[in-house]
Amino acid sequence: MGRARAARQRTYSRPPGGDRVLRICVAESAPTTLAAVVTQVAADTKLTAVGGRSATLAEWTTTFQLLTVVIDPYTHESAWLLETAGRFLSAFSGADCRVAWTVTADERDAKRFLGPWADRFLTFADPDRELVGALELERLPALAYIRQDRAVVGIAQGWEPEEWEHIGALVGKVTSWSHPKLPQAGDPGPFEGSPAKG
Repeated sequence: MGRARAARQRTYSRPPGGDRVLRICVAESAPTTLAAVVTQVAADTKLTAVGGRSATLAEWTTTFQLLTVVIDPYTHESAWLLETAGRFLSAFSGADCRVAWTVTADERDAKRFLGPWADRFLTFADPDRELVGALELERLPALAYIRQDRAVVGIAQGWEPEEWEHIGALVGKVTSWSHPKLPQAGDPGPFEGSPAKG
């Protein structure tokens, strides 16, 4: 066996209402690895833009890849991460990928939950959780990076800053764009997330 790698301990602030500070240990030189939940999303998966059209995922990814934050507006967990996720998407707004919210609610509740963030990016209303099912998500909020051939490049479920940063690095590498470092001051501590099926 190889020699043990030095581990670093990171301490994160707790989410609002949390009852403890979470600490994780990560090997200093260990790469962050993320396993995609599915290999490819079905071409006929429907996504409906708030105030816009309904189209299949194949149509939405004809020109650009898709980087979407999937959130449930009826949970504390998605509310805790709203500002962080918005800042994360903002970092890629000029890159060669389509950044979007996917909200597991109807159009009215999606806009109410997102507030001004609904006007910043493309927003999909997914009250039937069609994309959640297509990606086989188990926890929300989640981050999904989907190529134009609908192959899933990476998924992060719940909030683990290193996993989100790793996906951001993948997007940055593919699109030749800088990616945000996570966590930043004011970001919540890691949490598992809420059940994706509601």
